Amino acid sequence: MPILLFISLFTLVDFVLLFSIGSQIGLLTTLLLVLGTGFIGLHLIRKEGVSTLARARQRMQAGEIPSQELFTGAALIFGGALLLAPGFLSDALGIACLLPNARQLMFKALTWLGLKSTADQQQQASYEQPHTSRSGSQEGPIEGEFISRDETARRR
Repeated sequence: MPILLFISLFTLVDFVLLFSIGSQIGLLTTLLLVLGTGFIGLHLIRKEGVSTLARARQRMQAGEIPSQELFTGAALIFGGALLLAPGFLSDALGIACLLPNARQLMFKALTWLGLKSTADQQQQASYEQPHTSRSGSQEGPIEGEFISRDETARRR
């Protein structure tokens, strides 16, 4: 529910800015700016998207997980969608998604928020769950235990 409220408020503020700035600079100028940012966004997405895909393939061939490239691709798609949407606030956020330095800052912020929320959830779960003994009602391994191939054969 909070994300829906955020999207609604963002859209409302974006249109208010579009109409207020558009009334100051004129209809033709506003239309040219909105269409121009859309075309620029599409061009940048194509250019950056191809290079990001190539980097992701190289990392996968090297046996690595291309997490940075996946985030970059998602940021490019999100930025392109924002550039295609009419509005100056969405254009500003879309351009920020297309700039490499801004993407790195967003990636660091989202990683920090993700790690913090994961740690908070784990801490909250440890307070809520009663600690059970190993000989209790649990069957199978406890999370984090190592099971060798021999043990799985004995359990069957």
